[in-house]
Amino acid sequence: MQSSTFSESRISWLVMAAAVLVNFSGLNITILEPDGALYAGIAKTMVQTGNYLDLYADGGPWLDKPHFPFWMMALSYHLFGFTTWAYKLPAILWLMAGAYYTYRFAAKLYNEQTARWAVCILLTAQHLVLSNNDVRAEPYLTGMIIASVYHFYRSAERGPWYHLVAGALFAAFAVMTKGMFALVPIGSAIAGHLLITKQWRRLLHLQWLLAVILTGIFIIPELYALYQQFDQHPELEVFGRTGVSGIRFFFWDSQFGRFMNTGPIRGSGDPFFFLHTLLWAFLPWSLFLYAAFFRRGWREYYCLCAALVTFVLFSLSRFQLPHYLNILFPFFAIITAQYLMALKAPDGTKFYRITLKVIIAIIFVAIAGLLVLYRPQFNWYYAIAAILLAGAFVLLRERVEGQKALLFYRACIATFILNLFLNWMWYPDMMQYQSGSTAARYANRELQDQPVSFWKVNSYAMPYYLDAPVLRYDSLQLREAAALAPVVLFTVPEEADALRRIGYRCEMVKVFPHFYVSKLDLPFVNYATRQQALDKRCLLRVSYN
Repeated sequence: MQSSTFSESRISWLVMAAAVLVNFSGLNITILEPDGALYAGIAKTMVQTGNYLDLYADGGPWLDKPHFPFWMMALSYHLFGFTTWAYKLPAILWLMAGAYYTYRFAAKLYNEQTARWAVCILLTAQHLVLSNNDVRAEPYLTGMIIASVYHFYRSAERGPWYHLVAGALFAAFAVMTKGMFALVPIGSAIAGHLLITKQWRRLLHLQWLLAVILTGIFIIPELYALYQQFDQHPELEVFGRTGVSGIRFFFWDSQFGRFMNTGPIRGSGDPFFFLHTLLWAFLPWSLFLYAAFFRRGWREYYCLCAALVTFVLFSLSRFQLPHYLNILFPFFAIITAQYLMALKAPDGTKFYRITLKVIIAIIFVAIAGLLVLYRPQFNWYYAIAAILLAGAFVLLRERVEGQKALLFYRACIATFILNLFLNWMWYPDMMQYQSGSTAARYANRELQDQPVSFWKVNSYAMPYYLDAPVLRYDSLQLREAAALAPVVLFTVPEEADALRRIGYRCEMVKVFPHFYVSKLDLPFVNYATRQQALDKRCLLRVSYN
């Protein structure tokens, strides 16, 4: 038997390589509205105007997220053009950096096998893979935060001086991506471990003051950009008022204002939201993560403190979204991997075996159910990949010793089959119903670079995918423009009759099915009821005498 088996190390590296490819498999799927398409359009405006300090959206100044991700997107656009994959590539590369640092950190804290399993867990966690389609700030943060923690850990362990500088630099990148709250998991990891292990001299070492100073220096580009756009121009209207300070928003309103629900952007929270969200977001490993938190004999507290403190703060916040958890997945992965490594028997525990078998079964049932219920367009590439992966799933029995490793790698392969189905069949079919991007591509082909104007509707995908400018008219401006030359509107079909009644001549160019694909519901997913769930958008050519 031994001669016919691969080494566990070789199999884990093959699985990690496959996981990387699966995470890249959605690189060319149309950018999802609203947030992803909004961010893509903001960076596109940067490149088109040559202004890399000011952020604009919806025709006006935009104050919500810091600049760093937009600078990364703009660099990618300069290299590769305004494409879907150019928008997603920097974020996924930062996520891969997170996988690399997860490996380095787990290998230092535990051993190489734990590190390999941690990377497999990280790159197969369901919401992490899904987030590569709906790209926001979190893939960037996932890489930056674990990188900063790793380098600060090496500095705390009296590593070379450059680890302190690197830790501060990655911390600054994180702050310039999401704001000051990005420091919470970083500071909690280092300070929490040193406190619990009573390493007072290291905790109070002057190196941490230097780290704070360096981080402050490294975020100067962000502070300057905010100051010159907003603080120097109090006449700008933001959040419905003037005199808004970009610096104050960055340090307070965008973070603590949301946490305490006192800022201009507010939400409503449930203290148990992330507890049940994690159940599906970290599949197929979530139950083992829950179990890991109750084990005894922790060898280190970096991962525990980073994960637990941040998780509690997120749960207490009034502003909650599922993707917020992604930044903690590297720490969750290391915690889970160490828990699984501690299952000494080659076959693991009964809980382990039953849990993974049930989850694997659920994954395959879910794929079959979606095929029957949704009926996406068939894709030969997926069929071939699924057959090859199914073969690997079966052949693993001959190549892996012990139920623990066999079920672990089979769970990874099951997630590959699921996520390739989502990325190569489900999402491509579903995105045809995102009318803004579909209409933009039609206009690029048929309207010969004619500008399009929004009328009674909005879309963030259209400005990104449309080659021509997107114009914004009020009623008077539309009448003046349409009197000079025909204007193409992106609107709802019902507006044609309304415009005719007030003197416009209207020609229906094209009608598009419309659904907010980021807000799925059963009537849309069900093929039999989908048409009733759809709205309509259209391109309408109007003129006025």
